[in-house]
Amino acid sequence: MLLLEMARKRKNLNAFVDQRSQIYFPSWVYDQLSKGNNIEMGDASEDERKMLKKMILVALWCMQMKPTHRPSMNTVIEMLEGDGELLEMPPKPFQNPDETPALEDDGIDAEDI
Repeated sequence: MLLLEMARKRKNLNAFVDQRSQIYFPSWVYDQLSKGNNIEMGDASEDERKMLKKMILVALWCMQMKPTHRPSMNTVIEMLEGDGELLEMPPKPFQNPDETPALEDDGIDAEDI
């Protein structure tokens, strides 16, 4: 979530947006990227725009609801240091901001902790 806030210079929730769908920033930014829209960043250079997209994609990978779908920290570092053009769009990590995602059974019991 912090990567998304840093990338867009905006907090996760903004109650003063025009459309309800923009309130939950991760959902909004995912929808924009999946439609092929660029995330505007004012007068940013092309390199800054590429870095922004890379940060957002990495953040979306890290937000996956199922822990096994999230990258390791080593992979995150490789993703941030590597070519952003090679990063794939992750699956949508959430359904709807108004819904609380159901936690799937990952096979870990409280006794295992």
